[in-house]
Amino acid sequence: MKIILMRHGQAEDETRPDSARQLTEYGQQQAAQTAEYIIEHYAPDHFVVSPYKRAQQTLAALQSRATAVPVTTQDNITPSDDAHMALADIAKIEAECLVVVCHMSIIAYLAGLLTGDNPESFALAEARVFEMEFVMTGMANEIDRFVPQQPH
Repeated sequence: MKIILMRHGQAEDETRPDSARQLTEYGQQQAAQTAEYIIEHYAPDHFVVSPYKRAQQTLAALQSRATAVPVTTQDNITPSDDAHMALADIAKIEAECLVVVCHMSIIAYLAGLLTGDNPESFALAEARVFEMEFVMTGMANEIDRFVPQQPH
């Protein structure tokens, strides 16, 4: 199976509560680039997303390209949640190619748990693809990585 971890695109400054921050226009472009790459190279069969607005908006770029894919909103993948608990919940989802849209720093910890490596920061709207027989700590190999291009 594959798990694709995707960080949300660029969000507006913290002028509102963290959960309500929205993507900037640039963040929307980043999300669209990454969504295009994922849909072109993989066949997601389930989306998991944080309840936060910017993650939901990032997911919308994927959903517009893969309209029939079911979505689970998972409340414990917000920035400061516990990655062990989040991964345990992610592991319960039946999927061959699962895309998880969430935030720093939990996304770095999830990636680290999957591979058994130290957490490594994700760029905005970066996606990393992990392959494994089943979801368990240290059982995955990172097989691909996509970072949207900066505007010229």
